[in-house]
Amino acid sequence: MSHQQDRVGLACPSCSPDLETVHEVLSTGGGRATVRCTECGQVHKEAIERERTVEREVVVSQDGESLSTTVEVPADERVRVGEEFIVETEEAIMQVRITDLELGPEQRATSAMAEDVETFWTRAVDNVSVDITLHPRDGGRDDTRSLTVYLPGDYEFTIGETMSLDDETFMVRNIHVRPAAQERYPFPKLGNAGDTVEAKDIKRVYAYDESSDAWSAW
Repeated sequence: MSHQQDRVGLACPSCSPDLETVHEVLSTGGGRATVRCTECGQVHKEAIERERTVEREVVVSQDGESLSTTVEVPADERVRVGEEFIVETEEAIMQVRITDLELGPEQRATSAMAEDVETFWTRAVDNVSVDITLHPRDGGRDDTRSLTVYLPGDYEFTIGETMSLDDETFMVRNIHVRPAAQERYPFPKLGNAGDTVEAKDIKRVYAYDESSDAWSAW
């Protein structure tokens, strides 16, 4: 998925008449665009063929709250659940992942042409919350605890690794992967030593509690 084009590859009459260089689009009108070569700064006019685009609503979910914005996409681009793109809101610029495509009332899809989509349902993935269930090593269910940590979306959890987060220490035992990310992993629940999952792909982490408080009775 892409935003409205503001940079294009064009031959520059000043510094590169035979090879394309990156040009900034300064303005458009009358079928021609005013562009500036990023290599030498030459400003000139060129005919640029623009893709037909559509503006669509985007609903972004983040930590239990939702906000709405819009995105402009090529009309003939196929979009899919699990893809990521950048959106701008009044609050921030965020990277989001598509969790559902709404084509109409009660009509959802996992893949569609952008022009057929009414609303992109998404989840913010640049900064995410990760739920962790901590089990005592002796198997006592009464001492099971849960915590939520907030991390960059690309922060990695590895099965068998001992981690310290938010003053808690634990060894990762299993990881449940979010449905929208499962095509990138061999199983929805990973438990083999060395398996690694990014925080944005995690539904829940199950771990052995190794914090000092958990072992104070010993």
